[in-house]
Amino acid sequence: MDRWHSTVVRVTGVAVGFMVLHDLLFGWVTRCGAGLPLIFVLAFLGAMAYPHTKAWLVFGLCAVLTVAVLMVDATTGPDVLALALPMVLVVFGIGRAAQHRSALNHELKIRDEQLRQLRDERAALVVADDRARLSQQLDGLLQERLAQLTTAAESADGLGPAQAKTLLESIESGSRQTLDDMREIVGLLRGGEVDLAPAPTVAHLDALLARHRSARSRLTVTGDSRSLPATVELSAYRIVEYLVTVLADRADAPIEVAVRFEDDALEIRVNGLVGRGVDLKAAIARAKERAKLLGGSVDVKVARGHARAVAQLPVVG
Repeated sequence: MDRWHSTVVRVTGVAVGFMVLHDLLFGWVTRCGAGLPLIFVLAFLGAMAYPHTKAWLVFGLCAVLTVAVLMVDATTGPDVLALALPMVLVVFGIGRAAQHRSALNHELKIRDEQLRQLRDERAALVVADDRARLSQQLDGLLQERLAQLTTAAESADGLGPAQAKTLLESIESGSRQTLDDMREIVGLLRGGEVDLAPAPTVAHLDALLARHRSARSRLTVTGDSRSLPATVELSAYRIVEYLVTVLADRADAPIEVAVRFEDDALEIRVNGLVGRGVDLKAAIARAKERAKLLGGSVDVKVARGHARAVAQLPVVG
């Protein structure tokens, strides 16, 4: 592109020299048929290729070339110069307008990219701030829970076997609750989920399906339905959310979600159609990462445009 820009002035200068030489050698012959279209092209290209000063230099050379073409032209003669020169100026003006618009478009693209980078940086700062607050929350939680457990352990001196057993059971229960809370916060930090609103649970899956476009969705819950640790509830909801979001791409897409409460695990099954252009791999990767935080698994099989996912999340206690 730069080489093309640098040759417009030279080509115009060579054309002027050649046309003057042609006038001197051949005198009155017809040149306008080939000369005028060449002049219009060179005037437009010069206006497009160069900034203000150099562009007007090309226009001046085109004006000289117009004179050289028409001065001893056998068909038109020099009288046509009064019409030809304004036409060259008009073509030159069109080229300048196009060059100005092209420059504006280029500037807008640069500004748009800068704004996009600023938005990305701002979003990254917001996420970093929220993660810092979550880290502080984790530190405060650990300090508080450890102090409670230490106090409870110190109070065990002098207790009878039955009382000591009850105290140890409460310490165990508190330790598990602390571990669940820690897992939830660490999962938020790793997954980038920085919303501090109440975490969704399995009970919110019905509302999740209702929000999607598909009118043929169905949720089935079996087993001993009960309240599970917060990390299991949140992970179950997220896994279904990741998969349903890509499977509910069409309004008529049937989606089946089955949740089964087992003694030591929560099983989730999601069945649906895979639409064209859907990034199912990314959704599966996020679901597997979520299950991995709890030591669980997600198995997905796709056949003939139909996806079947089975997630197993262990439940401790």
